[in-house]
Amino acid sequence: MKTLIAMILAVTLLVTLSGVALAAKPDNNCTTIKDGLVDSEGRPLVLGYDQFGYNYQAHMFNGRYCDYDRVEGGASCDVQLIMKWSDTWMSNMDCNGDGKLDRGYACDPVNANSSACEGAWLTNHQRGTDEDGNWTYYVKIVCPSGGVVDEDADGIDDNTGAPIIWGGFIVLQEVWSGEGATNYAQPVGFGAYK
Repeated sequence: MKTLIAMILAVTLLVTLSGVALAAKPDNNCTTIKDGLVDSEGRPLVLGYDQFGYNYQAHMFNGRYCDYDRVEGGASCDVQLIMKWSDTWMSNMDCNGDGKLDRGYACDPVNANSSACEGAWLTNHQRGTDEDGNWTYYVKIVCPSGGVVDEDADGIDDNTGAPIIWGGFIVLQEVWSGEGATNYAQPVGFGAYK
């Protein structure tokens, strides 16, 4: 009986791992970071964290706020920033052959250079210290259903009631906290986005 259970577990594990390996395999026409992609300045992208705090393979940034633009130093270096994003926001591959990480490939495979694609999302989590003490800020930004915001002059998406940012995205959730800060949570929340 123990042998049978061990065999079932082994087969289940093998099938599961095979499924993960198959799901992670990129399209044969795609160039991966490992294959030699570069950033806009021609610097090679690396697997794992780079000098700025980006880990494009994992779809995240973890570093100083001042380095998010891939230029070391500048304003707000005392603020820590963690960003995470969906594959639709920015992929870790180049599948259209333009030499850049794809943005919105699902919406436009030929010109995959815009994150304004339905389902794309980005989160920012900042933390720092000011004269009032420690503070944190969190925001989740998404490209709404249909990839289009419906806006009057008020800057609010009529479909969700969420604030519009960067013309084609909505602020789905926003939270500030800390000494002297007003605790606030965007009332739209995750449930409003479909």
